[in-house]
Amino acid sequence: MRPRKVDKIKIMLAKEEKTKIIQKYKIHEVDTGSAEVQIALLSEEIGKLLSHLKKHPKDIHSKRGLLKMVSKRRKLLKYLKKEDEKKYNKIVKAIGLKK
Repeated sequence: MRPRKVDKIKIMLAKEEKTKIIQKYKIHEVDTGSAEVQIALLSEEIGKLLSHLKKHPKDIHSKRGLLKMVSKRRKLLKYLKKEDEKKYNKIVKAIGLKK
């Protein structure tokens, strides 16, 4: 059975949601790609995808995408911790990833 496009749209972040997240975590005025912003965006997408997978546990393709996102976020967090531990601690606390 073919997945409905309506489900696909709900999983992805809307443009307004992305803009709001970028505004919250940006470092300077035109920042859209810093590690902090990328981690925040990935965390939000991971949360949406997790709720989708709770409803659709056999959606293997989305699960694979989720694992890729988690891996990418982990690499960005590792990079940020190596470069600037203050920023790392700040973003982890703000997003609520660890204790």
